[in-house]
Amino acid sequence: MGQKVNPIGFRLAVRRNWESRWYATKRDFPANILEDYRIRTFLKEKLRQAAVPRIFIERAGPKVRVRIWTARPGVVIGRKGDELKNLRAEIQKVAGKARIDDIILEVNEVKRPDLVAQLVAENIALQLERRISFRRAMKKAVQTTMTNGADGIRIRLGGRLGGAEIARVESARVGRVPLHTLRENIDYGFTEARTLAGKVGIKCWICTKDSEF
Repeated sequence: MGQKVNPIGFRLAVRRNWESRWYATKRDFPANILEDYRIRTFLKEKLRQAAVPRIFIERAGPKVRVRIWTARPGVVIGRKGDELKNLRAEIQKVAGKARIDDIILEVNEVKRPDLVAQLVAENIALQLERRISFRRAMKKAVQTTMTNGADGIRIRLGGRLGGAEIARVESARVGRVPLHTLRENIDYGFTEARTLAGKVGIKCWICTKDSEF
């Protein structure tokens, strides 16, 4: 039986870096992990419409630096930076920090969202929730990604596709996606579409020459 490995975790310290970068003592480590999880969960829910594929967290003493990558920076920043100020205050509450100065927030734009696996998967999920045919959504995602210069793309959908009685798996693959080659830049994304028939899992692998992050 084939053993599946997360392509990003597999490439840590070779092609990819950690999503959180900080050092903590044995006593503080669990609290920091929980804090990171709460910040990420809150931001993913809050910025659901902003197309956020990655949230990077750094720590230095009591200060927490949060870097948000988004395809729609205008949605995150708001008019004259109003949304950004509100977001800092909300992160401060979620993280349980005493001062708002302890939260440093940075917003980075994703230049080519069609080459980011997480955003491609979320785009397909959005189409499935709008009752667009899964084959049409997959075909369009594959064509757009390859047109934008990807070496290869693989998409895998699992669930009650098209409202079928029995769940099944459908996949599409174009180009080269060598998952065993550590030097290759493989981006991986996973999300779930909440359809009327039930949840549909969407996995996406994209092979590109350069990383978007």
